[in-house]
Amino acid sequence: MSLYLPRSFAIAQDPEYQLLLEQYPPEWMVAYTRPRCEKKLDLFCRKFGFNAKLPTYPSVRKSSRKVVTFHKPLFPGYLFLNISPLVKQEIYQSDFVARLITAKNQELFRKQLDDVLYVIEQGFSIQPAPNIVEGVQVRIKSGPLRGVEGYVQERKGTFQAILRIDFIKEAAMVTMNVDDLELV
Repeated sequence: MSLYLPRSFAIAQDPEYQLLLEQYPPEWMVAYTRPRCEKKLDLFCRKFGFNAKLPTYPSVRKSSRKVVTFHKPLFPGYLFLNISPLVKQEIYQSDFVARLITAKNQELFRKQLDDVLYVIEQGFSIQPAPNIVEGVQVRIKSGPLRGVEGYVQERKGTFQAILRIDFIKEAAMVTMNVDDLELV
């Protein structure tokens, strides 16, 4: 499938269009993608200047001859967008999106997404985790992840902080020392 220039880019320099964009500022939205289209939609958004976030984690495959590292989506099927509601139709025209959902609590959504992106930037080992509905909410109180909030799950004597984006019912997991956690 070839990418094309959405109609909004043809009128992007129009002063009236710029006024409309100011009246409808960007909002955080979750794009639920068609199967295996997260990276394609991310490429589409970057190519046309849309603000998109696709958290990924490394996955290593070893064969007898070589080692290959892939970057898989941390939340399969989802891409996070910060766009004006006026350009939603252009995102749909990419054919990579099943539906777009606007985050109801923009501030909380952005904080949770920023926390997950910060963990990735810091180079911590992160991987997908199942939706966790039980557990104690904690805040990391020391180290480079200080201030990041999550939920605790006990496994084989170790504690793991689960960083959740509640809006999409998905989670990512990072292992932390229990001494670095405090109750919220």
